[in-house]
Amino acid sequence: MSEEMKAAAIEELGQPTTEAAPQAAAAMEERREASTEVAQWVSVVTKMVFAAPPAQVWDGLVFYEELGGRPPWHLRLLLPVPIRTEGKVSAVGNEATCIYEGGHLLKRITRIERGELYEFEVAEQALSVGGGMRLSGGRYTLRALPDGQTEVAVETRYLSRKWPRWFWRPLEKMVCHVFHRYLLGSMRRQVEAG
Repeated sequence: MSEEMKAAAIEELGQPTTEAAPQAAAAMEERREASTEVAQWVSVVTKMVFAAPPAQVWDGLVFYEELGGRPPWHLRLLLPVPIRTEGKVSAVGNEATCIYEGGHLLKRITRIERGELYEFEVAEQALSVGGGMRLSGGRYTLRALPDGQTEVAVETRYLSRKWPRWFWRPLEKMVCHVFHRYLLGSMRRQVEAG
């Protein structure tokens, strides 16, 4: 920090003292908490084209926790590692417990439009995700393409307490897109293999 910047900060905030440090920390925490109170849910959507008709894609649609193999190392560093899913996920109101290393999510199916839309909410989160992200739900949307292929979109909705948002939001979205591409790529390989 330059001397001019220090002088401007002292002029605006006053001379720093050891007594002021806890007050400054408390004020910063209040601003951070206030920012999460007015924060809005974030929605991240990633799309991928499958070389299969919607009916075939729909039949192959599964939660990512059930996909075979461990995620790549960069995802294991950033996100909890899935172990298994317990419960039914075929009808509205069904619940499934998704078990991860270090915790679980309880997902409840909220809407199904066969062949087009599969939506769920996170009814319970006993899992640390991204240093404090609160997941609210997600959906899979299928759209038939004219050439017999299907566009699949996966959406994740969450609220993050990380601050400042201008810094963390793009990073969170990037990680979410990387995860979505892994998920969709795994599903596409499964569906296209028939």
